[in-house]
Amino acid sequence: MKNFNYHNPTQIVFGKGRLTKLDGLVPKNSRVLVLYGGGSVKKYGTLEKVLRVLPGREIFEFGGIEPNPQFTTLMKAVVLVKQHNIDFLLAVGGGSVMDGTKFVALAANYDGDAAELLTDRGSVAAVTKTIPIGTVVTLPATGSEMNAGGVVSYAGGKLVFSSPLVFPVFSILDPVLTYTLPAKQIANGIIDTFIHTVEQYVTFPAEGRFQDRTAEGILLTLIEIGKKTIDEPTDYDARANLVWCATNALNGLIGAGVPQDWTTHMIGHELTAMFGIDHGETLAILQPAIWKVRKQQKREKLLQYAERVWNITAGTDDERIDAAIAKTSQFFQELGASTSLSSYDIGENDIDAVVQALEKHRLTKLSETGEVTLAISREILLAAL
Repeated sequence: MKNFNYHNPTQIVFGKGRLTKLDGLVPKNSRVLVLYGGGSVKKYGTLEKVLRVLPGREIFEFGGIEPNPQFTTLMKAVVLVKQHNIDFLLAVGGGSVMDGTKFVALAANYDGDAAELLTDRGSVAAVTKTIPIGTVVTLPATGSEMNAGGVVSYAGGKLVFSSPLVFPVFSILDPVLTYTLPAKQIANGIIDTFIHTVEQYVTFPAEGRFQDRTAEGILLTLIEIGKKTIDEPTDYDARANLVWCATNALNGLIGAGVPQDWTTHMIGHELTAMFGIDHGETLAILQPAIWKVRKQQKREKLLQYAERVWNITAGTDDERIDAAIAKTSQFFQELGASTSLSSYDIGENDIDAVVQALEKHRLTKLSETGEVTLAISREILLAAL
């Protein structure tokens, strides 16, 4: 196991009816900007419930944050923060709203061109203070409620940023708030959580036994409850398990001290930016293809994954790996996701543009070893057709 530092300052408030705890979590007499997305929090009454339990604060609202939050939209929120001297940010929504809120917290305290926060890691490091953030999670998927990262759309790409200053102070996770989500969004959330987990697990052996077993627990839970929580959205226990899996898949715990491979997410971001495919859908397409192309490099962990997650123990090594990849594809398909680019009318003629976008965004040495070159990314995309 590698050396590591692990610190997570986010307080999790989990369970039914926990929204009432907001009054004790948001500082009294604060000037609060509540950020949200396309209006579902208004439609289903979540926003009204949030505002009702925050007496004694001056409340401002900022809606319209997109599913892939746009830099230009978020900069409008930054203007509001400065104009009204906001001293607390409350994100009500899913990963995009939370990511966007984190960016607003950074950008409001950056003296230069805020776009540099997405293109230059040194610029992020130059920010020494931010506005504190709380979250009310309405969509389980990204784990943004308990981590220090985010993704923002800028100049035709989806760009990643990270700063320890944007860990949420608290996050409220009430599974009941997710009941009204469409089945497709829940499926995407399950897939995102699944891929977050395997990107920190299916790499190469590193004697991270606790991390491996915890990752396997998340994967097995998702397989057990995935279809059920789509078919029975008000089954509290199934949905609660999904919400907690999503948080723990990307709060730093299972990735501490072990190699990580974010190839699926990085290539997936380009597919979303270029073709508008949902984030979770891109992951379902790419992950099986990546494992097929990099079977030899991931051999030991793929065999472990086959045995411990899918209980595949018979056959040659290659047969067991192939069976595990097929089981994974089948799981995604049972959730309603496609596992091929051709399903989205993307063909071989489109691959060059994706590879060029990867090069533009300096994603030329991906994977846990940095050996996924543009040529290998091309091979992966072809395998995903």
